[in-house]
Parts: sequence; C-alpha cells; structure tokens
Amino acid sequence: MSDITAQPAPGASNIPDSRGINFFTSDPDFAGLLKLHLGDTLYRELDSQLVELGQRASGELDIWALSADKNPPQLRHRTRRGEALQSIDKHPDYIALERVAYAELGLASLSHATREGQKTPPPLVKYALTFLFVQAEFGLCCPVSMTDSLTRTLRKFGAPELVARFLPRLASRDFDSLFQGAMFMTEQAAGSDVARIATRATLETDAQGEQTWRLHGDKWFCSNADADLAMVLARPDTAPAGINGLALFLLPKTLPDGSRNAYRIVRLKDKLGSRSMASGEIVLEGATAYLIGEVGRGFHQMADMINMSRLSNGVRAAGLMRRAVTEALHIARHREAFGRKLIDMPLMQRQLLKMMLPAEQARSMFMQIALLLDQADAGDHQAAKCVRILTPLIKFRACRDARRVTGDAMEVRGGTGYIEEWSDARLVRDAHLGSIWEGTSNIVALDIARAAKRDGALEPLRAYLLDRLGSAGLPATSLALLRATLTRACDALASVAEAGRDEWVRQAGTALYHASTAVLMACEGVRLAPDYRRLALSHLVVRHKLLPTDPLNPRSSADEPGVIDALVNGRNVTLEQALQVLPEGRA
Repeated sequence: MSDITAQPAPGASNIPDSRGINFFTSDPDFAGLLKLHLGDTLYRELDSQLVELGQRASGELDIWALSADKNPPQLRHRTRRGEALQSIDKHPDYIALERVAYAELGLASLSHATREGQKTPPPLVKYALTFLFVQAEFGLCCPVSMTDSLTRTLRKFGAPELVARFLPRLASRDFDSLFQGAMFMTEQAAGSDVARIATRATLETDAQGEQTWRLHGDKWFCSNADADLAMVLARPDTAPAGINGLALFLLPKTLPDGSRNAYRIVRLKDKLGSRSMASGEIVLEGATAYLIGEVGRGFHQMADMINMSRLSNGVRAAGLMRRAVTEALHIARHREAFGRKLIDMPLMQRQLLKMMLPAEQARSMFMQIALLLDQADAGDHQAAKCVRILTPLIKFRACRDARRVTGDAMEVRGGTGYIEEWSDARLVRDAHLGSIWEGTSNIVALDIARAAKRDGALEPLRAYLLDRLGSAGLPATSLALLRATLTRACDALASVAEAGRDEWVRQAGTALYHASTAVLMACEGVRLAPDYRRLALSHLVVRHKLLPTDPLNPRSSADEPGVIDALVNGRNVTLEQALQVLPEGRA
C-alpha cells in the first residue's frame, strides 16, 4: 500500500486523485442495502471484509490492475529447444490479483461446498464481493465467473464420478492446486448462431472396450485460454444438424498421465479491453473430453452456465458504473472551476444524476436476482421464472448503460481522464465488452422475449413485483404510479413477444427493466426509512426513463434540484422530498 498517494495540500493541485479512499465506506447506499437484504447477523460477519476490500480496491488492487492492463499475457509456443510448450505467461501483478480473487476471497468457490454439512453463503455475498473487486479489476472477473459457472454446471449435469474427481479442485482456495474454468463455445462461422457449431465429437473404442470422446475443430474466442477445465459444445458424428444435435463436454487441459491434452492455442487476441486476461483461438486435434449429460441437450445444459455468466456480466457492469460514479463524484467535490466546486454547479449535478440512476438501477437489480437465485435453487418455481427473465434483462440493459456511464465519468475528469495513467480509459474499454460477451444486445433482447413467451416467465415476474408493491407500505401516490407503470411495461413486452415483433424487443425489454428497477428501488426505499433516497431514485427513473417528454419544452419539478443536490452529496432524502419528484400530476 506504499504507492497510495495522499490528497495534496489545498491549492497544490486541482487534479483530484481518489486513490486511498474506501470504495465501500464512501458509497452511501451499499452498506444499508446489504444489511437490508442479508440481515444484521450475516452483515456483521462480512462488514470488516467489505471495509478491507473497499480500501484495497482503490489502492493496491487498482495499482496491480493498471499494471496488468499495460502488460497483457504472452503466449509461448515452444521452449528454446523447440519442444512444444503452449504456455501463457501472466504478469506478476495479474497473478497477485488472481491470488486475491480465487484464494483470499474465494469468489469462484463460495457457492460450492465440498465437505458434508458445510454451509455456503447466499449468492448475494459472492456478488457483493465481486461488485467491489471489479471496481479495481475487470478482466480477471471473467475467468472467476466462468470457473464458478462451470462448477455449477458440472454439479447439475455431470456424472457423479466426474463431479467427485474435479469438484474438490474447482472449489479449492489453495492457490497452488485449485483449478480455473472456461467456456469454449464461439466458432468463426457460427458466431451467435449456435446451431451452426461445427466442432465434431467422435466416440472411440479401444481394444479393451474403453470408450473415449475425441474433439476436433476450431474455437474462435476462448477466454481464459489456458484454463484447467473448459466446457465445450460439439456435435457427435451421429447427431443431427441444429441445436438438438449438440452435446456438452468437459475438456481437461492435462490428462491423467500428466501429458497435455490434444489441443493448441493458436494465438491470443489483441483486445480493446480486458487486456489483463488471456483470450485465444484454440484448435482441437482429437482432444480427450468427457460427455456432460445427454447428447442433444448440450446447448440447454450450457445455457445454465451462460445465464450465470450473463448475471455476472450484470454485476460487473454495475460495479464498473459504481466506480465511474465514485470517480466523478470525487472529482466534482474536489475540483474548482470559475470560483466554485464542480458539484455546486446545477448542470454538473444533473450530469452526475444521469450517471447515478443507471448505476443504482443495476445494483438493485443484481441484488434482487441474487436473492431470487437462492430461492430458485431451493426449488421455488416462481423465483426460478423470475431469474429466467431478469437475467437477460440486466445483461441487456446494464451492460449498455455501463458504456455511457463510464464515458460520461471520463468527461467529468476532462482531458486527464483520457490519459491511460488514470482508471477512466480502462473503465470505458472494459465496459464495451459486456454488450458482446455471452450474447450481443440483439441476441439477449430476443432472449427476453423468449423468456416471456416460450418459458412463461413474464407473468410470474409481474405477480412477484405486484406482490412486492402491495406489501411494501408505499405512499398511495407512489403505489398507484408504480403499479400502472409496471402493468404497462409487462403488457408491452407480452404484446411484442406474442406477435413476434422482434424489431420492438429492445424497446419493450428496456421499458420492463426500467419499470422493474423502479419497483425494486421504491420497495428498498421505504424499508430504509427515514432515508428515502431510493424512493426518490425510483420516482426519477419513472420520470426520466418511462414517461413521455417534449425535448422542445424542457421542464422539471421546481423541487427536483433540491433532491438532486441531496443525492449527489450523499445526504438523506426525506419522504416529502421523494414525493416532490413524482412525475407532475401524480403527487
């Protein structure tokens, strides 16, 4: 922590530096939300860890992340004697980050108990820690998420002997022996059209009657390319074309005899963002693999892994936005221009609010999905349906919002923010990945419609959110507004999905996301009384994201500036103030 720089003496510099502040304690909403959702007892057990991680995230972890971003991994094909090597050299600072994520925090293993009677914490604990960690380092969170998701998929669908063989090392926190995971799915010709996957799986039988699956083909985009285990989609020789001919396989990097499996990393990708983590192209040359589940069900089984990765994308987008907002607020509070602090300027306050709203929407959404995921895994049918539709919702909307929020935060810092010595440029580069990874915006928006119609998830979500509204104890005007808004949003998506109007799924999905997050924030707001910050945020989401506005007649409530001032300065908002920003005609 010796590199952490103290704030300069007044007048010494007009370039505020956030290094050394605590990303947890400086966040006015995070602790209260975790207490609300986890309960006082569990929160007290986590408090010191969260405070420590919040401090490290703005200090040594951020320093390591900047270094790892500037020193990407390197692929070495051979030794100097010409022997096949296939080794990826990672920068020491990236390895230090790996040690924190995998071993110290256990981000990939928290959900996977390996001892009988061992309890796992609720998913929200893992995602809360990830939310803080990603504010320092984004790239590594992809391998961490894939390891977690691969382990979940293996446990759900893998044969008992495979689970027994690989789970202990996937769930280990011993850095020198744990396994990392990956997902090798994308092919150059197929892209998002998974049904066109051409990688072949051949079942071979040796002289002793032992059967082994061998994989042949090219995988175009393989993140965490040197992972110990990867889930791979391939088509068995006897299987039909299309999605129903795919099977899911577990691909080990090393065979039981210690030899390298028969696949090659052709090259590493030179990426815009997530530079710290190795993504590569892989050629399978008769690689040994283990069938997971049934032939023909491969994509459906991998969909669970994809959905967990999509949820992780949403958490990471929320974390990137929170880091961007924290940076922008710190700059605005400490930089002077034209005789005033930036944060005292009304135009800057509105700009900060425009960043804060999507950041807080994403936070409420990922927390709610985490709570529902725990219930779904325990057998709650309604919760499972809600997770099914909320997961593509957060992946679609929060990942797109992160691109704009990080860009706007860079602008708050000005020209300095464009310089790679600071975090802003890296946040912008990293944010663009979320809208591509695990399905582009169009693909994920179509999945929202599929979840609504084919999987019947929209009506359970509608019922769940209406029930939350009815039991929250909201003021009558808020309750009426949110009920009406949610009903319209659900009806719009139902109509689009039923009619097959694919050209409107993005608009309808966006509306449902805004309506759902407004409901969630309002319910949080009344439970966090006497601070009604989140109720005010809910009303502002409806006003600015869902109701029509005339761009040629800019107007706002006369009381809105006072609420915005309280929000951006981290002060409590009274119930009266929150009600004052209800859309006109509703208060």
